[in-house]
Formats: sequence, structure tokens, C-alpha cells
Amino acid sequence: MHQISLSLLFSLLSALLLFSSCGGEKPTTVANEAAATTTAPATNNEADKPKEEEQLTGYKVGDVAADFSLKNVDNSMVSLANIKDAKGFIVVFTCNHCPYAIAYEDRLIALQKQFKPLGYLVVAINPNDPAVVAEDSFEEMQKRAKDKKFNFAYLFDEGQKVYPVFGATRTPHCYVLEKNAENQLIVKYIGAIDDNHENPAEVKATYLADAVNALIAGKQPTPDFTKAIGCSIKKS
Repeated sequence: MHQISLSLLFSLLSALLLFSSCGGEKPTTVANEAAATTTAPATNNEADKPKEEEQLTGYKVGDVAADFSLKNVDNSMVSLANIKDAKGFIVVFTCNHCPYAIAYEDRLIALQKQFKPLGYLVVAINPNDPAVVAEDSFEEMQKRAKDKKFNFAYLFDEGQKVYPVFGATRTPHCYVLEKNAENQLIVKYIGAIDDNHENPAEVKATYLADAVNALIAGKQPTPDFTKAIGCSIKKS
């Protein structure tokens, strides 16, 4: 009996240890993504990790981008073709809830201040389905834009019709468009804003700003493509 009891005790302890070792870190979910800080910690959710096969569809550098008409947070409809004085656009697919997107909000505000006077306007588009993430509804977009005092258009991709045309897969995911002599919008840069979402003070490569500055100087961006880092676009 004593030997059987020891064996049973050993089995129970082994099972307890195995259960404890499986606890680990909880994977990032849609619910706790929004609760993350603006330092955008690394996620364990495979759906939110960049994949090598991304950007196989949608626009490539050199393509002509089609215009669109989407609702802005001020309830107006925004079309790029109607912004006559623009030399180009910084189109950024972003959202309310993603910690990566939140980390870049102040940098988008700064980019608008820097480049709008030079003819390049920031246009932010929320591609997420609010049925999947309620925090990305149009009403929540309006609140976020007001709270953060966004100085750029913040548009809702209702029905998720625009982001697949661009080929966006992340929030944030950036496209720099330059207007040519025929008023066509040519894709000149695709990818990330910079190389450090966690700390603006430690950024070493300002990919997006460098791309726009190159165009203003009459040059081609180098690099013209980088991997977008952020949360996966939420679709039903």
C-alpha cells in the first residue's frame, strides 16, 4: 500500500508540474491588443506576426493607384482626386485598437505638419471590420480623432473595399503616392514608417520620411519597399 501511495503521489506531482509549465504567456488577442501600451510589445499571436509571403497582391512600386471615396471622421467624403493642390499623398492604413498603430499616432501628426506645407498630405484609412473589433467602429474613430487632435483625414474603409486593392496587410501599412503630369497617382514607396515602433528617440531609419524627401528632391526613394510591422487587418 505504501509503495502504491508513493507512486500515486509522484504521478500527481508530475501532472501538476506539466500543467504549470504550459501556462506561459497568454497569446495576444483582439481584446488585449487594445489594452496594450503604446510601446507595442511583441505579440505571440501568429496572426499578428509579419509573414514573408505578404504583399503578393495589390499595388507594387511604380503602379498607378486608383482613386477612392471614403467617409472622413467629420462625415465628409474624401477623394484624392478632389485635393487639387496636392503633389502626393502619404496613405496609411491604421486603426484605433492596435498597439502598433497607437504607437505611431503622434508620428503621423508630425509627418502631416512636416509634409503638408510641401504638398504631401497624410491620409489615414481604418481598414478593420468593426464587427470583429468594436473599437474600430466609425463612432470610435471620431472619438479617437478628437481626443488625439488628428490634423489629417481619418477615413473608414466601409465594406473593406479599398485596402485589398492596395494590398495592405498590417496596421500601420504605408503607401507614398506621387502625382505625375497626367494627374495619375504613382506608388513610390510601400511599407513601414520607420524602424522602431517602441521608441521614437531610438529610430535610426525614417523610411517613410526619407521616401517623401527623396520625391521632393526629384529623386527615387531608396529603399522603396520595406516590410510593414503591425497588427493584422481584422476581417470577418
